[in-house]
Amino acid sequence: MDAINHPPVNGEDKPVVPVFFVSDSTGITSEAMGNALLVQFPHLTFTRTTVPFLGSLEAARELVARLDRQVAAGRTPLVFSTAVHDEIRDCILSSKATVIDLLSAYLGSVERALGTTSVRRAKQLHTLADSQRYNSRMQAIEFAIEHDDGQSLRALEQADIILLAPSRCGKTPTSMYLALQHGLFAANYPLVDEDFESTVLPRPVRKYQDRLFGIVTSTERLCQVRNERRPNSRYASRQQVSFELRGAKAMMKANGIPYVDSSTKSVEEMSAMILQYLSITSGR
Repeated sequence: MDAINHPPVNGEDKPVVPVFFVSDSTGITSEAMGNALLVQFPHLTFTRTTVPFLGSLEAARELVARLDRQVAAGRTPLVFSTAVHDEIRDCILSSKATVIDLLSAYLGSVERALGTTSVRRAKQLHTLADSQRYNSRMQAIEFAIEHDDGQSLRALEQADIILLAPSRCGKTPTSMYLALQHGLFAANYPLVDEDFESTVLPRPVRKYQDRLFGIVTSTERLCQVRNERRPNSRYASRQQVSFELRGAKAMMKANGIPYVDSSTKSVEEMSAMILQYLSITSGR
């Protein structure tokens, strides 16, 4: 396979590589697997395009023509494909772009290990066999939305995890990711000024101490994020941010609450740490 060589564009220092995530289903798998590989190349810049529900040979041919036009223009795309149907997959592979066929790379090995052939059917994500897991994830998302930022305390005892943090530290995206990807009932509760007057846990979550997990961040990062929301406000000031972060850390340390710094971790990394914590505390 020839290496992709893209010059910098628009005066950027980093080479820019067009990336396509292609699927005859939702595209979530191709995005997840492709991005897991791309993160290993921080010295490059990627422009990402997702092409889901590629359900016909005609649509596949139109995509190939689009990819080949970019090749002719001197910018060879990198394509991550999870197309299952043979004719659609073969059409994509005929492109002059660099195509990484993610399913074929592993499906044959799985078939040999299981001693049977796969049905090679797209859109298998929400079949009847998987309906229980799907419904569970939908219920978890509803729970996360209802219990976002302490909006509701109803049925809080059902929470698998309660994220505790000052405002804008990453509670909401983390709880939503845990719900969507892992079906966890994740609530989140914001720490406010009166909570920092002592290291005692806020009353609404006090009896759920064994389910609490904290999130903090750096002063610089939190000032930046809050200034984007409320520029030049007390809420975004360095003094206020430092006060809240010191208080949050003191509270978590005093009560033995594990916490993670979101300024150095992605949502996926934080979620993995929370899952690991839950597996240890639950004995799973």
